Amino acid sequence: MLAATSWTARLRSGLGALFGRAAVDESLYAALEDALLAADCGVAATRLLLERLRERARRERIAEPQALKRALQEELRVLLEPLEKPLDLARAQPLVVMIAGVNGSGKTTSIGKLAKWLQAQGRSVLLAAGDTFRAAAREQLAAWGQRNGVAVIAQASGDAAAVVYDAAAAARARGIDVLIADTAGRLPTQLHLMEEIKKVKRVLAKALPGAPHEVLLVLDANTGQNALAQVRAFDEALGLTGLVLTKLDGTAKGGVVCAIAREHPVPLLFIGVGEGIDDLRPFAAAEFAEALVD
Repeated sequence: MLAATSWTARLRSGLGALFGRAAVDESLYAALEDALLAADCGVAATRLLLERLRERARRERIAEPQALKRALQEELRVLLEPLEKPLDLARAQPLVVMIAGVNGSGKTTSIGKLAKWLQAQGRSVLLAAGDTFRAAAREQLAAWGQRNGVAVIAQASGDAAAVVYDAAAAARARGIDVLIADTAGRLPTQLHLMEEIKKVKRVLAKALPGAPHEVLLVLDANTGQNALAQVRAFDEALGLTGLVLTKLDGTAKGGVVCAIAREHPVPLLFIGVGEGIDDLRPFAAAEFAEALVD
């Protein structure tokens, strides 16, 4: 378990403060409902959690708030555990990881941190600068590559598909373990850009059979319930294999993970818990549940 001074102490859901009450009563359940909704757990997940919590309290005759707190942590863990899935690094070489997301979600930064994490697992990494829309995107990715000692494949042209095609060929020729392909940020409502990212995926499949092996959507935790809408839209367009949830260290909206688990359960592979290069870590349901309640 992480130290109390880590990101877990800064996931400000407000739930933990509720359990200092004298007894378990209807006012406590009402306050819990308000806090879960305020943390962006969503109506469906909040209703499910409270139903399970009430049933557990009856079954186990829970009358003390701290015992109810432990029961809520356990119910959260059960809800979130299906999202816990390790990244299978051995399924292909090169393993091609395609990154998608809306503008400002932390995509490029997450790629840099993911590259560092992969290197810590003993994997060689190559980056593809497929974000050809944003003026500074190529330079930002190159900076992360330099910081990690990782090569970046880029082109001066505006054709993202051509960039990822060349990067796939380079990854195979160089014996690279993992190719991470960046793409431009886009809103799901920008239909022409959604068609463009579908093309990028098709081109990767032509360059390397079976690629991309992972299609990850980067989400900003601060967007709350809008993150769920993004999951639905990008999953429909691309067939997501996983999520990366960023900026969890300073938000009260981390409960959106519960909404995702209840309404559109795409695996949550990584969470961003700070600004440092090492502040990307695999999602752990039990740790997250404890952080949300504490």
